[in-house]
Amino acid sequence: QVQPVESGGGSVQSGGSLRLSCVASGFSFDDSDMGWYRQAPGLECELISSISSDGTTYYADFMKGRFTISQDNAKNTMYLQMNSLEPEDTAMYYCITETWAAQMMKRLTTCPDSFGRWGQGTQVTVSS
Repeated sequence: QVQPVESGGGSVQSGGSLRLSCVASGFSFDDSDMGWYRQAPGLECELISSISSDGTTYYADFMKGRFTISQDNAKNTMYLQMNSLEPEDTAMYYCITETWAAQMMKRLTTCPDSFGRWGQGTQVTVSS
């Protein structure tokens, strides 16, 4: 089993965009639900978005339509397109694979957790 790898984080100004990528292997995207979490210093880890094996998506209310989750099975990659970024979006962003939607609680004490397979995280910093 190989740990998924996130990329695409960085520093942007308020209103900017980033696209995070999560490359995973060793399992079929058709048999797994996946998602993105984030954790800012001193705060809980929160579920941003998830995508199920049947294509069903979930978005947290705080997304306000700014983020879009997608996947490219041919590239074994999941994406999170983030637009209209705000300073409050500053956090470490984690992808999770090889899990099921029922396991992905909206809030966790910390990321990564013990279920699924987590990436190492990618930092997103938004300045005002």
